[in-house]
Amino acid sequence: MHAGYPRLSTIAKSTLHIILNEQGIKPFKIRYYCEKRDEQFEEKMHDVLVVYKQVEMLFDKDGNLLPYEGQFTHTISYDEKPNIQAIGGAKDRAPIQGKGQWQRDCEYTRHGTLTLLAGIDLQTGMAIPHVHEKHNSSVFIEWLEKVDAMYPEGDKIRLILDNLSVHTSAQVKAYLQTKNDRFEFVYTPKHGSWLNLIESFFSKMTKQMLRGIRVENKEELKNRIYKYFDEINKEPVVFRWTYKMKDLKLSSSDESPNT
Repeated sequence: MHAGYPRLSTIAKSTLHIILNEQGIKPFKIRYYCEKRDEQFEEKMHDVLVVYKQVEMLFDKDGNLLPYEGQFTHTISYDEKPNIQAIGGAKDRAPIQGKGQWQRDCEYTRHGTLTLLAGIDLQTGMAIPHVHEKHNSSVFIEWLEKVDAMYPEGDKIRLILDNLSVHTSAQVKAYLQTKNDRFEFVYTPKHGSWLNLIESFFSKMTKQMLRGIRVENKEELKNRIYKYFDEINKEPVVFRWTYKMKDLKLSSSDESPNT
């Protein structure tokens, strides 16, 4: 009305609702989007997809890993899951007749948080966890040392990860220099975490184990996280990236699966 449309003052709210509904206009809702703020987004995405394609070429049509000779490149999708809350409270009550759900006291206690550093081997499906109270370069190096000890000497370890400052710090660079090109980092673009397969694993873990978990302290939470990984690794599942893979064209320098 103040904008020069006096007729609007005579329209009933129900009529306005019908008009907005018919046009699909929902001013009370906000849908978020994320611009590609990385100038090298397409290039970095291509690099990550090339790695996935190279891993795919290591398997036969039945999904079995092909035999190989010489140096092998182990590819790991890596990320951190920070701020996992250790929440405690009264013991849950089991379902009773006529009520098919657990009952939980609405009061709870916060015991602090933990950070999970984890990677999944894209050739074997093996999940590699490291749980810590902190999230810094030293803790990341601890995880790298754990991975370094898992694989044969002489093989290469390739990580798909984001370019968080923890991963590119002077301390981490100094550590990598002592490893004689043992590690290779392939960075996802900014705001491109969806390109990292470990994100699917974290989503599955949240639904299966972390959602609604109650513990007495952080140590119990840590033990239960490790137990989850032990169970996962008894029957590991190989994660594969399929989206946009058919459209990916490899250059001649990208064709070798072990480079």
